[in-house]
Amino acid sequence: MDTSFCVSALEEALARFGKPDIFNTGQGTQFTSAAFTETLSAVGIRISTDGRCRWLDNVFIERLWRSLKYENVYLAGYADGREARAGIAEWMDFYNPASQHPPRYAVGPNRFF
Repeated sequence: MDTSFCVSALEEALARFGKPDIFNTGQGTQFTSAAFTETLSAVGIRISTDGRCRWLDNVFIERLWRSLKYENVYLAGYADGREARAGIAEWMDFYNPASQHPPRYAVGPNRFF
């Protein structure tokens, strides 16, 4: 993964979903590069960077993605994006129903897609 790929993905996300107040990244060179940070700063997004060697900062979300991949995506072998979206939404709703959380913590198809 290089800086140009990350800047392109960032620009696409901003165009599709708008700008967040804060953007959190890791310490990777692609995220600390001038091109990436200037793209964020140019539109007024504050930058938050995880501390060096702070593996604990991402352990919960990394565990979620691992579970999703091994319990759903790899087993299902989705034919296309539409099928994947529906299947992943179903998995999210089953394993993390909104009724267990206050609305601001709920996850589901509208939170990730």
